[in-house]
Amino acid sequence: MHNVWLDSALWLGLALLASLISVRVAVSVALIEIVVGAIAGNLVGLHITDWVNFLAGFGAILLTFLAGTEIDPRIVRKHFWSSMSIGVMGFFAPYLGVLAYAHWGIGWPWPQAQIAGISLSTTSVAVVYAVMIETGFNKTELGKIILAACFINDLGTVLALGIVFAHYDLWMLLFGAVTAAVLVILARYAPQMFRSLGNRVSEPQTKFVSLILLGLGGLASVAGSEAVLPAYLVGMALAPTFLAEQELPHRMRIIAFSILTPFYFLKAGSLVQAHAVMSSIGLIAVFLAIKMVTKFVGILPLTRYHNFEPREGMYTTLLMSTGLTFGTISALFGLNNKIIDQTQYTILVTAVIGSAVVPTIIAQTWFQPVFKAMADANEVVPAEAIAAEEP
Repeated sequence: MHNVWLDSALWLGLALLASLISVRVAVSVALIEIVVGAIAGNLVGLHITDWVNFLAGFGAILLTFLAGTEIDPRIVRKHFWSSMSIGVMGFFAPYLGVLAYAHWGIGWPWPQAQIAGISLSTTSVAVVYAVMIETGFNKTELGKIILAACFINDLGTVLALGIVFAHYDLWMLLFGAVTAAVLVILARYAPQMFRSLGNRVSEPQTKFVSLILLGLGGLASVAGSEAVLPAYLVGMALAPTFLAEQELPHRMRIIAFSILTPFYFLKAGSLVQAHAVMSSIGLIAVFLAIKMVTKFVGILPLTRYHNFEPREGMYTTLLMSTGLTFGTISALFGLNNKIIDQTQYTILVTAVIGSAVVPTIIAQTWFQPVFKAMADANEVVPAEAIAAEEP
């Protein structure tokens, strides 16, 4: 018989351990939580109860929402064609490549192949954003293009997950109509409402956002879609508000990353089977290779077309080849809905983890552009550009 308090202590203890390791090795805490969850799940076993499933599910929804709020409409408008073309190709190239290999290459049924394609079509906003902040690249025009392209890439993943596996009936029609109405209302009235509420200890804004996310997520579930789809769209609708009110997203990140998202990533890792990893290591490597190759084939020529320097083009393509959060969300969706089995889930999640590590190391080690802070502005520009302007 399991004790709920001791179970809770075990889960939060693992979350704390992952945080400490992440600080020590300077790697995304989400990646460490998945690895810690996988080790704990295979060595001691983690009891996944209804309350764990709820916290993990709410964590995925809130994480998806927060990713949506990071989209700056001004950046997307300013760099529309470059970010749009790179983002769209960043989704379709690996989606089609992995889908074709999974279905025709190794004989996975069509729904399972679609989960594989969607899971490996992603890019990792978390990994890319962390790299950008660390290097100062986020303050450059090129860095902003890459960030916008990442968001567009992941929007394609979320939409594909919601559209491909939706049940097209009256419930779906109702879900679409309600979601559209909510998005319009939020975009128009939320800024004024949030300002009027101010900073309160009772956190009415956070409760309001949570109510919207859970309500639309529940309606999406009834309609046979995925709860993260409306969460990403709501985040996009509220992005201008959250960009203007920096304290609000900060408070929501504290709630998400301290309590909720650790349960999601630890649970995702705990479902990885060590024996499946060992027996399918070759297939995992093939999936990872297909994702990276298709990303390169699709994105690298576009960087040339948009006049990126060769080194910057390689750096951009490698960062766009990463994947983590939405890849694990998509794979876990397939497992929870019995579209894929646990072995297939393990293969896909391990390939996703590989895509968070391998392209990032290559990009940071061999292709990171050199940047130099300007003395009289809060901007960063390529050192080569400064050198070219000097007499």
